[in-house]
Amino acid sequence: MNTLKDIKIAVIGLGYVGLPLARLFSTKFPTIGYDLSQARVDALMSGHDATLEVADDLLQAAIRDHGFRCTTNLDDIRDCNFYVVAVPTPVDENNRPDLQPLWGASEVVGKVIGKGDVVVYESTVYPGVTEEECLPVVERVSGLKLNIDYYAGYSPERINPGDKQHTVEKIKKVTSGSTPEIADLVDAVYNAVLVNGTHKAPSIKVAEASKIIENSQRDVNIAFMNELAKIFNAMGIDTHDVIEAAASKWNFIKLSPGLVGGHCISVDPYYLIQKAQVYGVLPRVMSNARRLNDGMGAYVANQTIKCMNKKGVMVKDSKILILGITFKENCPDIRNTKVVDIYHTLREYTPNITIYDPWANADKVKREYGIEIQNPESSIQSTKYDAVILAVAHKEFQNLDVKALLSDNGVVYDVKGILPRDIVDGRL
Repeated sequence: MNTLKDIKIAVIGLGYVGLPLARLFSTKFPTIGYDLSQARVDALMSGHDATLEVADDLLQAAIRDHGFRCTTNLDDIRDCNFYVVAVPTPVDENNRPDLQPLWGASEVVGKVIGKGDVVVYESTVYPGVTEEECLPVVERVSGLKLNIDYYAGYSPERINPGDKQHTVEKIKKVTSGSTPEIADLVDAVYNAVLVNGTHKAPSIKVAEASKIIENSQRDVNIAFMNELAKIFNAMGIDTHDVIEAAASKWNFIKLSPGLVGGHCISVDPYYLIQKAQVYGVLPRVMSNARRLNDGMGAYVANQTIKCMNKKGVMVKDSKILILGITFKENCPDIRNTKVVDIYHTLREYTPNITIYDPWANADKVKREYGIEIQNPESSIQSTKYDAVILAVAHKEFQNLDVKALLSDNGVVYDVKGILPRDIVDGRL
């Protein structure tokens, strides 16, 4: 087992989680980032992060001043002794946990880990995955035995894409280890770079469980607000007015209805739902929340159609503009965005749908969803639309003259509740 001053870190996976963490670690420890994508590594070593999670000046300073580097070569990380795995944990088409990325990363670790080394997982999982799924792969490939030859920990990621306030160094992290001594070491490594410290969990399973309920709780809470929006819309009451009134009470938790996409809230609960059923527990609240939130894209599309019908706007072959396709505002992340559900529902009525998003990468959207999007803003100015749907609250849309984009009698549906009310025909 190494001491803190001997730590050399390798971060496996340089996405939204791994890169910010690796950059931060490099300010205190020798750090190398490892990724399977040579294009990603080349871009990072040129000093630019396409996810925008690490500013170019910070990345370039890490490379220039702290010796941070990225690689696709396994030999470059063999001399490290503290391996951090930060790869995606997706679900398959049936919403069952897909552990392939974790198994692959564990094989990578198994090929390079040595005696006394530590591997820490950051990926969001159900309780038991680290010890029951990942570490057996490490042992099979390396021939080493846990807590005899090598050690393990778990420290769940808390990256919020696009959030420039709760950046990685300011996040309080949960830590854990496979032995009390390793728990102390893992805790010390993270504490060395974090402003707000850590919470040391009593076991790896507790740390895993803590992460997955963070996102599940938010999913359930948002589902409640979405259900309220459906109820109040049916009653002809503005949901946002109701929330503002209720929020005047000191202990009311103020949340808003909306589309639940991204890689965390809309995916992670499925991991706990699946594992709970293995133990004979049917998680009804979580399952219903997932079902309700997954249906909100179609609901928005149908509410837009309802608004069009009320104003006598022909839906068939109408021209519709959707503002935004990323899963959240002021962020290029398109993972699991529910805006595509709005698009596909409306495509049943008209092929004339335009999506404009100044933050999204058009090539990535085309590759991931088979949808063409429009950039820049001038590309949408020459058409008058029968309906405009504000789906994402990008800062650019707050000053956009939406009314000028409408045809006579055109409708505006505001998913995020940020547009002037006098131009809005419907909103969540």
